[in-house]
Amino acid sequence: MQSNPAASGTHYDALTMREQRTTLFFSVQDQIGALDECLHALMAASVSMTRIESRPSKSAEPGYDFFVDIDASTKEVVQRAIEEIKRIKIVRDVRFVSNLGALPPAEGPAAQAMAGQQVPWFPRKISDLDTFAEKVLEMGEELSSDHPGASDPVYRRRRLAIVQKAKEYRTGQPLPRIEYTEQEKATWRQVYTRLREMYPKYACREFLHVFPLLEQNCAYGPDDIPQIEDISRFLKDCTGFTLRPVMGLLTPRDFLNSLAFRVFHSTQYIRHHSDPYYTPEPDCCHELLGHVPLFADPNFAELAQEIGLASLGASDEDIEKLATIFWFTAEFGLCREDTSIRAYGAGLLSSFGELEYALTEAPEKRSFEPSKTAIQKYPITQFQPVYFVADSFRDATSKLREFNTTMKRPFQVRYNPYTQSVEVLNSKDKVQHFARSISNEVQLLASALEQLQ
Repeated sequence: MQSNPAASGTHYDALTMREQRTTLFFSVQDQIGALDECLHALMAASVSMTRIESRPSKSAEPGYDFFVDIDASTKEVVQRAIEEIKRIKIVRDVRFVSNLGALPPAEGPAAQAMAGQQVPWFPRKISDLDTFAEKVLEMGEELSSDHPGASDPVYRRRRLAIVQKAKEYRTGQPLPRIEYTEQEKATWRQVYTRLREMYPKYACREFLHVFPLLEQNCAYGPDDIPQIEDISRFLKDCTGFTLRPVMGLLTPRDFLNSLAFRVFHSTQYIRHHSDPYYTPEPDCCHELLGHVPLFADPNFAELAQEIGLASLGASDEDIEKLATIFWFTAEFGLCREDTSIRAYGAGLLSSFGELEYALTEAPEKRSFEPSKTAIQKYPITQFQPVYFVADSFRDATSKLREFNTTMKRPFQVRYNPYTQSVEVLNSKDKVQHFARSISNEVQLLASALEQLQ
């Protein structure tokens, strides 16, 4: 679940490629001088702060949650900062995420190319995604005045309870199960039934192939809302993709970075029952009906991960371009099937009105070309005036890889599925090791082809 505007990230030195970021999370009681006391504690620990963010605390006591990035060169410095913060009586729930020593120095011409550049921090292992858990632009229970549930205190309390589970989730834990109410199930039933009737006419063949499998394996149906734990296990068996709960809208950078690990952030709350056919934000209907099915398709999963890998360490300018490409593919993409055009974007497959509208003659349809798609402006509160049509997921991925070579990032990365980590190919040893692994795969392929003859 991503937001639309581009956002800046914390940086590390690109020449040494040594990550400098440690993020401290802590909550303070609401009283005068609370932040000032915390800042003095960090100064006493002799650490340099590079970013401070705050949010209203989601705990029972009134207060604030703080996220502080510190420039720490050793784990001892991090520990000293934590100890100083813990000395403050009004502070609670002190936690941290650190990546000290994750990246070795770059070598050769790559080092010269990266000299003087600042590369945004990016996750190196799947547990680093935990740092996104509380860093959302909008919380699930913070509703705008025009939201259908804004004046419903019961609905707001319910969303708060659900997003609290997402806030507490950490990598490796079972995904939270939600006991949905009868009213929530009724809302789901209305949406599910109507969309299910439309899919055969409008959805792409890959989507139509997977959807019955979700009904068979993940309890998809009109009578209950599927649990993301069951869905995540199914997706992992299909393509290696998994789900994780999210409180609200992530920045484009954080959202796209997660795709590099084949992780999709999914909300678990549902739209307000007063208007089941409208939602101003992504909810579980959008995530589970629109996005999930195609994450079980190998070719689409590869396209999504390719966008994610390209986003790691990308400049703010390139993040904006990649987010726009995601918008016109995974959210509002169309594809060719023989002589017809079908929908594969989640924004279409979870919207009755726009799904039908997109496949009429009214909007303009252009062939998917990443260099042009990446700079196309788009509205977020009305039907799209322009859609991009892919020849196939494989073709879209091929074009995206070519486009990615034009980006400004001065290094390459690869995802290691065995360790669920990202490797930065910034030294000869790493490149040679990668080459050997490719050679082994090619030998296996050649052997398999011989046996088929």
